[in-house]
Amino acid sequence: MNRIFSGIQPTGHLHLGNYLGALRNWVRLQDRFECLYCVVDMHAITVWQDPQELRASSRTAAAAMIACGVDPGSSVIFVQSHVAAHAQLAWIFNCTARLGWLNRMTQFKEKAGKHRENASVGLYAYPNLMAADILAYKATHVPVGEDQKQHLELARDIAQKFNNDYGRELFPIVEPLIFGPATRVMSLRDGTKKMSKSDVSDYSRINLADEADAIALKIRKAKTDPEVLPATPEGLDGRPEAANLLGIYAALADVDIDAACARFAGQTFATFKAELAEVAVATLGRIGAEMRRLEADPGYIEALLRDGAERAEALGEPVLREVYDAVGFLPARPRQS
Repeated sequence: MNRIFSGIQPTGHLHLGNYLGALRNWVRLQDRFECLYCVVDMHAITVWQDPQELRASSRTAAAAMIACGVDPGSSVIFVQSHVAAHAQLAWIFNCTARLGWLNRMTQFKEKAGKHRENASVGLYAYPNLMAADILAYKATHVPVGEDQKQHLELARDIAQKFNNDYGRELFPIVEPLIFGPATRVMSLRDGTKKMSKSDVSDYSRINLADEADAIALKIRKAKTDPEVLPATPEGLDGRPEAANLLGIYAALADVDIDAACARFAGQTFATFKAELAEVAVATLGRIGAEMRRLEADPGYIEALLRDGAERAEALGEPVLREVYDAVGFLPARPRQS
């Protein structure tokens, strides 16, 4: 069976965009692939994190996966820092990747901004760690959004160069799984900006942990325009807020945007928002309630993550041994049983 690897950062508030863009797709992939889903806490510390908040957020991210429907029995759910192969393979990839490749990574330029000299080395080199995350398990496919496609291309380049350098077909050339346009969820306060964990306004996003009343309130307060809803998607041109809300409805109701437009053609936003709130609460209210139930038992989550780490390590350790042998490292002393 082909193998999936994907990860989610334990920072900020997980929100509707994370659900539609990633978590829902992870659930749907479980029947078709062997899946590893990771809380990527090592990626999180490329910028400073409060240690207590990071621990809590890591448990929350795991709870969100399970609440959304990821099955810890069939999929491997674990924390990145619990499996040493990620860091060990990342160093080898630091020695495989070229500076010119990393200099082309647009996300570093965006995240470092004008103060690039003050950015951490980890922020610059984290695409190599992302490649290690994937290739430590010889994953064949990675579900990615458009903003991560460049990093996946780098992982492919690293795999190909390693294979060529050492004359072995050790790593697969991983393939992207890119989902449709409904996965790009925009801010409820500004339809031209992506929904974000870091937005200062909590009304810009629907958090997965929000209760039903909060979800409905945020939808009622979502920015709109004075026109009625159009009959076709073409009528959404130049109307980013309308396009965003109809896209959210279509994704949650599991219909295409044409059907959503046809259903609400000529209606006011007040009428439409009432139905959108109903659909959102039906899905996200259940997820939030399950997250709160799981987070009330941190011991259960931590035990589940330890079990996942053992399963991940069992898959990654033979790959790391192959890599060490290819590079020319002396064999390590066998572990004591």
